[in-house]
Formats: sequence, C-alpha cells, structure tokens
Amino acid sequence: MRIHVLAHRFSAFLPVIAISTVAALAQPSGQAGFDKLKSLAGTWEAKHDDGSVTTVTYKVVSSGSAVVETISYGKEPDGMVTVYHLDGAKLMLTHYCGAGNQPRMVAEASADPSKLTFKYLDATNLKSPDDGHMRGLAVTFDGPDRFSQAWTWKAKGQESSEVFKYQRRK
Repeated sequence: MRIHVLAHRFSAFLPVIAISTVAALAQPSGQAGFDKLKSLAGTWEAKHDDGSVTTVTYKVVSSGSAVVETISYGKEPDGMVTVYHLDGAKLMLTHYCGAGNQPRMVAEASADPSKLTFKYLDATNLKSPDDGHMRGLAVTFDGPDRFSQAWTWKAKGQESSEVFKYQRRK
C-alpha cells in the first residue's frame, strides 16, 4: 500500500519534471548566444530611408573572451562601443554610450536560437534614472549575411526604439 501511494505521488510530478527538462533544453546557453555574436566578426551596414548609412564592426578580442562592437554613423567614426562577454553562463554586454553612461545588460533565456534579447541590469555614470540611457537590445539573426538590432532608449520615463537592419559588407 505504501509503495502504491509513493508511486502515485511520484507519477504526479513526472509531467512537471518533463516540462522543466524540455524548457531547460530549449533555452540556449549564454555560450550559444556568444558564439552567434562571434560569427558577426567583420563589417556590416544599415542603409536608412534618408540615404545615410550606419556601419557596425565586430571584432573578437582578448583570446576569444569578448566581442567588441563599434557603431559608426554620420560624422561619428567611433560613435558608440558595446562589449559582449560571458559572466559564467550568462551573456552580458556593456554599452559605452555617446550619452556618457555605460548601461550593462543581461541576455534573457529564449527558446528561439535566432534571437538574443538583452535587458537592463544597471549603469555607471547615470546621474538619475530619468537621464537618457539604453535600456534594452534585441538582436535577430536573419541568416549568415543579415541581422537586425532593435535598441531601446529611455529618457524622462519614456521609452523609444530604433531598428537597424544590417547587411554584411562584401
């Protein structure tokens, strides 16, 4: 009788264990996302409706432990720099913004291996939460020669986003 009760109780947890295992397997590790970012090494361009171009370059540095992204636009050849790295199993970034602050973000777990979504963690040199700063980044890998970024900016309690659609420079 006692074994029957234990077996019944255990069987009630099997679906929970199975769902948890599938969810854990479906979530890419920080390493998988970091490897995707490393694959961007090179130069990319986003052309805008007004004819302007934003250029982004990726360089794998520090014995493969970091990826440096440099965004150039208009008359700003080194407009902004973002450094991606792992912290244990977590994928993180520090964005060195033209606004003079440095937001740090952490990638969220996702079942979609073609997307990386970074959420705000904290920032250095941010005098007030109302000061303008980057709040999020979504990267979508659309193939070996295309990807997009959606940057989220927050200032005075209001958020706005800007999307850049990049093509590998040949």
